Amino acid sequence: MTKLTAELAQHLKKNSNREFLKDERMNKWFTGKQIEEDITKLQKIFSAANMGSGDIAFMCLENSAAYIPINQALWRLGVTAHPVSESTSDVELVKDFRENHYAAIIFNASRAEVFSNFTELDKNTVQLHTFDNLVILTRNDLSICDKEMVPNEQSYGWILNTSGTTGKPKKVGLTHEIMLKAAHYDLESHRLNEDDTVLIIMPMFHINAQELIVVSTLLSDGRLVIAPKFSASHFWQQVMENDVTWSSVVPTIVSILLKNEKALAQFVPNHKLRFVRCASAMLPVSRHKKFVKKFGVPLLEGYGMTESCSQCTLNPLDNIKIGSVGMPYHTDVAIISGDDFTDAPGVHGEIAIRGDHVITTYLDPHPDSFKDGWFLTGDLGYFDEEGYLWLEGRSKDVINHGGEKVSPSVVEDVLGNLDFIKQVAVVGLPDDLYGEVVAAAVIDDTKDSENQAEHRQRIIDYAATHLAKYRRPTEIFFLNEFPLNATRKILRPKLAEILQEKRSVK
Repeated sequence: MTKLTAELAQHLKKNSNREFLKDERMNKWFTGKQIEEDITKLQKIFSAANMGSGDIAFMCLENSAAYIPINQALWRLGVTAHPVSESTSDVELVKDFRENHYAAIIFNASRAEVFSNFTELDKNTVQLHTFDNLVILTRNDLSICDKEMVPNEQSYGWILNTSGTTGKPKKVGLTHEIMLKAAHYDLESHRLNEDDTVLIIMPMFHINAQELIVVSTLLSDGRLVIAPKFSASHFWQQVMENDVTWSSVVPTIVSILLKNEKALAQFVPNHKLRFVRCASAMLPVSRHKKFVKKFGVPLLEGYGMTESCSQCTLNPLDNIKIGSVGMPYHTDVAIISGDDFTDAPGVHGEIAIRGDHVITTYLDPHPDSFKDGWFLTGDLGYFDEEGYLWLEGRSKDVINHGGEKVSPSVVEDVLGNLDFIKQVAVVGLPDDLYGEVVAAAVIDDTKDSENQAEHRQRIIDYAATHLAKYRRPTEIFFLNEFPLNATRKILRPKLAEILQEKRSVK
């Protein structure tokens, strides 16, 4: 066993008779003994198929408590888990399998039919405490020769795809050693303990839920409540019924909770939340303040990514600086200035990171993402005088308006103060004169064209008094929804395409 698998097994044994894991879809709690029984059932299937070190299991599942025993059953054999979004199409699943020849594919029963004609796959259906009718398709041609059935510290526990908001997702391999270190950093910085209960509403194929929440909570002996997905109308009910002490969200969810009538109607002030963690994208300062004032719970902003096996910086719980993403925690963080890497205050540029929980290469070659031992994030930011990191958007998102550089987040933060705006996203659109113009996509509280005409004018007037001229949006579009990836990040290139199409039919 590795240190990771040994510690996880130890904590399952410690919680053998304690209900510490709940699946909201099933409305059931599970003990450590039940999870261990599920692990044993799964390992029998994987071992019978000669799965071991170096093999990869492809997973396409909705949020479920079953992730916990599946992961640990795979890791104990040295097998790597490669989860993807449960919204992945059948066509994409088949294409991925044909390209990578995974040792196993793990689905719910309804998704397995598409592989029924693959003769190299054997179908195994298993009844778990945590999942009814889990389907595992295993290859029937795996050789056991020269294959170990145990992991080592450099075995990959996960292969995770990056978010892919600006291009094709990259594949990140995370070793047992990296995962264990990152999980301990997470539980220490968030001060997690056995009295905590976390509500998981983020997708479980993503680093935020898998590492920052699940592994760190298991190692702290806390309790986990897993929801199928985020639901504005159920969020506060789930918090109250389960005595939830923290959760992790993205800025989109913050906006929804502040504006959704069902969510607001359900809110009661006597919750037990210590904090709500917010990351994955920039959160406007005005929205941060509104959330804290409305719900009486600190918003803990941090900065992390798949490549760092979760977080790099975090606001200290007792010294939150609203608007920043906090201070480095067990991570070297620097700003690229020319050929130098610096943490000096006031230097603006691309953020670079390094540390014992940060990858040094992708599984697919991307050498331009690394320099002199640093990972180049593509995010822009700067440090203030007190060592807090402030984000300024993605380098690929910056709009070049006649030579002036416009950060979309700056414009979004200002326009987000208008009470009728539920969500706003800013992108650059091509322009013959300026190269790019600033365009704002808005989701407001009306579908009426006359009201939207009034809203458009209010946006123009507000921008005229609150933004420099080159930052003011000259084109404003009203949408019903934004294109989002599975982690609810805005797909800005796709949004720009949508707005460009709307331009052409004006």
